[in-house]
Amino acid sequence: MNLLRLMKHHLLRIMVSLMVVPLFVLHTAGVVDLVVVKPLENYLYDLRLRLTMPNTRDTRIVILDIDERSLQGIGHWPWRRDTLAHLVDQLFDQYQIDVLGFDVVFAERDQSSGLPMLEHLAQNELRHDRQFQSALASRRRELSFDQVFADSFRNRRVVLGYFFRQDGDPAGVKGVLPPPILAAGKFSPDHVGAAVASGFTANLPELQNSAMAGGFFNASPLIDPDGVFRRISLLQSYQGGLYETLGLAVARLALRESSLGLVYATPRPELYALESVRLGRRQIPVDIDLGALIPYRGKQGSFLYVSAIDVLQGKVAPEVLNGAIVLVGTTAAGLMDLRSTPTQDLYAGVEAHANVVAGILDGTIKERPAYLVGSEPLALVLLGVILALILPFLNPFWAFLFSFSVLAGLVGINFLLWARENMALPLASLLLMGIAIFVLNIAYGFFVEARGKRLLAGRFGQYVPPELVRKMARDPSTYTLASESRELTVLFSDIRGFTTISEGMSPQELSDLMNAFLSAMTKVIQHHQGTIDKYMGDAIMAFWGAPMSDPQHARHALLAGLEMIEVLNALHADFRVRGWPELRIGVGLNTGVMTVGNMGSTFRMAYTVMGDAVNLGSRLEGLTKEYGVQIVVSEFTMAQLPEFVFRELDIVRVKGKEEPVRIYEPIGLERELAAGAKQELASYHQAVRDYRARHWPAAAAAFGQLAAGQPDRSIYTIYLERIRHFQNEPPADDWDGVFTLTTK
Repeated sequence: MNLLRLMKHHLLRIMVSLMVVPLFVLHTAGVVDLVVVKPLENYLYDLRLRLTMPNTRDTRIVILDIDERSLQGIGHWPWRRDTLAHLVDQLFDQYQIDVLGFDVVFAERDQSSGLPMLEHLAQNELRHDRQFQSALASRRRELSFDQVFADSFRNRRVVLGYFFRQDGDPAGVKGVLPPPILAAGKFSPDHVGAAVASGFTANLPELQNSAMAGGFFNASPLIDPDGVFRRISLLQSYQGGLYETLGLAVARLALRESSLGLVYATPRPELYALESVRLGRRQIPVDIDLGALIPYRGKQGSFLYVSAIDVLQGKVAPEVLNGAIVLVGTTAAGLMDLRSTPTQDLYAGVEAHANVVAGILDGTIKERPAYLVGSEPLALVLLGVILALILPFLNPFWAFLFSFSVLAGLVGINFLLWARENMALPLASLLLMGIAIFVLNIAYGFFVEARGKRLLAGRFGQYVPPELVRKMARDPSTYTLASESRELTVLFSDIRGFTTISEGMSPQELSDLMNAFLSAMTKVIQHHQGTIDKYMGDAIMAFWGAPMSDPQHARHALLAGLEMIEVLNALHADFRVRGWPELRIGVGLNTGVMTVGNMGSTFRMAYTVMGDAVNLGSRLEGLTKEYGVQIVVSEFTMAQLPEFVFRELDIVRVKGKEEPVRIYEPIGLERELAAGAKQELASYHQAVRDYRARHWPAAAAAFGQLAAGQPDRSIYTIYLERIRHFQNEPPADDWDGVFTLTTK
């Protein structure tokens, strides 16, 4: 009877606790998505990996590095194919390597020998010159650098890399694929998970046909949502065949295996119980997406890197490469294939493939057996019932001790299976559910009481980022709502053609559209520590540097503006599903001294900014339409961002201001800008200088060439039209290059 009374007394707590269990069970079944589970699962996986990885160097696999020193010694990439052929000969003839894999693709022909021009002469101007025809015939093969490179592969264990595309465009193909490792009919095409390609960029036919194998090196289908490269597709399907990844192809040649197979947990593959890839007597664990967990040995540098130029010059010690598996990759700036991995944020992609090869050779790839992963719901139910029935009867100390002991035991068993049996079993859902039930039992009252505070913070956080609110609350005397002058950066954003858009939508649709748009934009602004000033219909006004001082207000404002455009582009997929039109925005940024504080009337006050610098920011947003760009910043904002590259658009005199101001379009970070973009920008700025110096023919020629290369860039057309006008009607002698705007 006492037990029944106790059960009745704690019935509410028990029922509340048990309500948590179905939520987690439904999550494991994929019915609901608990967003916190996956990030924690990834963190726990990364933690186990870092705690158990050997952190030793594997000397069997060597990375042939196309590094900065090699580029300086040989020239910019891509190198001539006869140079690469010499590199292959050096590796196999002088150093006696075992297998060579290329983490690069050779999709374009090498015409640097001049053979196409010689062939043209032979067929035209010099077709009757026997001496020329004879000389060309004798030299034709050695001048065909692609063929020379292909000949260097023959009878050697060479694997060429290529990459698959998953963008859904079946026409996106280039080059030729190797034969599939598993042809149609030898596997179930319906059971390849995410590993289905729609196109590819592969190697020239003569190159691939001369190599023993080929392997894809793209990882995009299986990169986790947090951008971390934990899994790799061992196989991908394309037009009925299965193709192997670069690491698998290299390991297969190293093991002298000519084929592979799929291993199912049941005799009936249609039950979709794929477990592993069979390579000879080895079985490589895979998941339902034909993906394998990458067994990272440690941080970058777990394999020896050898400079390509040292191999070409024969400077590498023979014992370093003798009998080795060599992967060709690059760490040179601008060429390096960087990945985020559990071991470090920036990791060379070629070394990830090296880890796969080593894991296949050593049998250290972790597995997630379907029969154990499927038992997770049962474990959740068992754990939930135990905690829900026992914790209500324990005081806080013993409840904590019991919960901690149970969860610690689960962690210990999981870690033991990881370290000894190579099993990577799920853990996050069990831990989170156990913690949730404990918290509900011990601190339910606290959460109920705190609900009002959370709601209040959520409402206030619509205008000021919550982290700033929390900081301000710790020392409120430091902050004041009184007006003051301070250097800030202001942002204005406006939707293009909003009137036309609104006329084609019902009031409810328009309201839903604007709510979705403004919520996403507000989230971006708050993420970058901005303060929302106001919403003005379809426009947004925000500023940085107040109420909390921010020395990097210009940088945070620009990053917010760039991300607003990216997020808006990402929203369009959802907009199309809802039948909404796509939106385009213009963003104006200006930095300067402004008056900031609580302003308004006795009826309504608002924390806002005022001043000429604010007005200029508004004008700059309007200029995005004039110059066909998405973001315009003033020279004052640009001056505070030396790490960014900008395109100077013009020198303008906006309406209401006598002093002209230079306006710019942000291009990107200096360190991330491609060489081609830098060259285009340099040509553009020279053309602008010619324009302001009244060198009309030179400026027109330069802008014409730029417009031909980038016909959709409006700024080139704008300057061409101005030049034609000034050629017909030259400006006054005191013309200073300033363009005066007559509208807002």
